[in-house]
Amino acid sequence: MSPEAGSGEFPMRRRAARQRPRKEGRERRCTRSRARLASGCVPTEPRAITAILVGATGLVGSAILRLLLADSRIRSVVVLGRRATGVESPKLREHVVDLEAPAAFNGLLRGDVLFSALGTTVRGAGGRAAQFRIDHDMQLRIATAARRNGVTALVLVSAAGSSAASPFFYSRMKGLLERDVVALGFERTRILRPGFLDGDRAEKRSGERLALRLLRPIAPVLPYVARPISAEVVARAAVQSAFGRAAGVIRYEAAEIFRNGA
Repeated sequence: MSPEAGSGEFPMRRRAARQRPRKEGRERRCTRSRARLASGCVPTEPRAITAILVGATGLVGSAILRLLLADSRIRSVVVLGRRATGVESPKLREHVVDLEAPAAFNGLLRGDVLFSALGTTVRGAGGRAAQFRIDHDMQLRIATAARRNGVTALVLVSAAGSSAASPFFYSRMKGLLERDVVALGFERTRILRPGFLDGDRAEKRSGERLALRLLRPIAPVLPYVARPISAEVVARAAVQSAFGRAAGVIRYEAAEIFRNGA
């Protein structure tokens, strides 16, 4: 289980608590302890946060968007994308921009946590170089701008088996992205490494559909990394990870994503 499982609270600045009578001349800090509450100290509500999301039209990204908009801990959601999501909500601030033109979006990347779920396929991108430009370069460019703007937390949806030293193009690309975003120095970096994604995609992937048809019946006996995992499960684990307090980098492998997103 992740060391953050169940923490459920985003790091926040707390307001000053209720004051003692003026004659005592000082304030008391609120804590969750029963003794403090019994003494009359009233804790402040957690500060609602602003989430930034890229990749909101994808399989996992669209699920993350639904969860963020329904979450009372989220004040607003800033979405940057190459096309509109078609979603309407008073909490949503959506911007259709050229993600290869930093000047078009740098000033929009302001908030508390960045969710990065952008991705494509070799076929969809038109080749390996184009896929690398989208999956690696675009996400790194966005994360770099967010960090410069003071965003303190990053949640990256990566992939199982990611390694900068992998002989396989896709795994190496994801591993290089992980390495490069970690180097940006966010206060909290959460990297999810799900296995084979399961869900209804807008684009047709015949090979993926065939693989899912074969894997679903035997999923319970497969190792977690080989089991198809619902995009909704990955999205729930991603959102939950954003509210953990621990500083530094935490990677969630397939088994932890299944548990945290259940």
